[in-house]
Amino acid sequence: MASEIEVVEEGSGASGGAAPGGGGGAGAQEALKNDVYTAAAYGDLEKLQRLVEEEGCSVSEADGAGYYALQWAALNNRTAAAQYIIEHGGDVNTTDNTGQTALHWSAVRGHVQVAELLLKEGARVDVADLYGYQTTHVAAQYGQTAFLYHIVTKWDADPDVPDNDGRSPLHWAAYKGFADCVRLLLFLDAYRGRQDKEGCTPLHWAAIRGNLEACTVLVQAGKKEDLMITDNTGLTPAQLASDKGHRQVAFFLGNARQVFDRRCDANSHLGKLSKLGLAPALWCIIIAMLFTYIHSVIAGSYNFKLTPIFGLCAWLGALLAIAGLFMFYNCSRKDPGFINRNVRDAQSLRDDEPLLKTELNHPALLAGNWSQLCATCKIVRPIRAKHCSTCDRCVEQFDHHCPWVSNCIGKKNKWDFFMFLVLEVSAMIITGAVTIATKISCSNCERSFSTIFWWMVES
Repeated sequence: MASEIEVVEEGSGASGGAAPGGGGGAGAQEALKNDVYTAAAYGDLEKLQRLVEEEGCSVSEADGAGYYALQWAALNNRTAAAQYIIEHGGDVNTTDNTGQTALHWSAVRGHVQVAELLLKEGARVDVADLYGYQTTHVAAQYGQTAFLYHIVTKWDADPDVPDNDGRSPLHWAAYKGFADCVRLLLFLDAYRGRQDKEGCTPLHWAAIRGNLEACTVLVQAGKKEDLMITDNTGLTPAQLASDKGHRQVAFFLGNARQVFDRRCDANSHLGKLSKLGLAPALWCIIIAMLFTYIHSVIAGSYNFKLTPIFGLCAWLGALLAIAGLFMFYNCSRKDPGFINRNVRDAQSLRDDEPLLKTELNHPALLAGNWSQLCATCKIVRPIRAKHCSTCDRCVEQFDHHCPWVSNCIGKKNKWDFFMFLVLEVSAMIITGAVTIATKISCSNCERSFSTIFWWMVES
């Protein structure tokens, strides 16, 4: 069984997430209040200036725990203090005793402002600590999606770099259950099939922790092979989830594999046939019922003296059914509002070709609307758009995938679908009423003929 990922413990390095001055007696606290580290952590620029300029304190030396004033300023987003420290000798790339820089510390709480300052001052985004964690790893470990998006898109940080154990930021986001981070990393083409030193993919770690939403995102963006990859102990993600007692996740992964098994290759003859769905069957049923109605009811009704209004209603039902068939054809064949993909594995694109810049600078991403990301189509979806797992495409104003029309119901065919339902329901009501009325008329006529016949016999 794969062991749990070891995370830097709270209170050590950037993971501590607290300003100094939290422990010790009154004397110790008073001493800490008068050092540059506390001033940097609390953003007390006046005290920082006094300590540096009047008392000659250095901002380029580590404190007793091996951490620097610039790191404390970065952790608490003290931009002015960080700027002052840099101007007075603070090195943006200095590492502490764990190998982390101030940029690592800014990633813990996702402080984009101070990170931007550090990067403009020459901070290296690819510095790794003793565990091999780069800034992208730290951001993924703490679910700082906006920070991750910023440093990857603007400063070209690597979203798929492995640490010392072979784990990428996607591994960490899946393990911690940060679904938005998972979406973003998949959108940025992080490799979902990467196996770490224990043979685990991101899906394995999401299954181990029982993170259903992260598993859902990974499965929707993946393929059947992702569910079948085994770790070094020979276990699949579904088996690991079951072993850990995450029944809901195990059921989802097992069901997802069955769905993949039932899918047919769209390029094969069987796949093309299965893609037709139930639409041909429904089409045949409607035509057969319409033919029977016209042949038996309308044609048969001419043997009786029926009013013109009754005959008009009889033909109106048939015309409504025919119009409904036309709308059915439109709904089934029309593009429901498919959104064009931005796929990397298309023949016209190379694997190393970057995403369209317009997509990366989309207002939805700048506003932090990560749910609009589609990790499968590699697009930023409009509001109310959704990815259809059956069609494997994103659809604008997606309502549902209807198996009876063998198509999604979306922006471009929703009114065709609505009119199809209205016309066919109206046709069923009218034709049903006409059929009942015709049968009653036939029964009355038969009784009249029977009465006349027996009267003649008795006479």
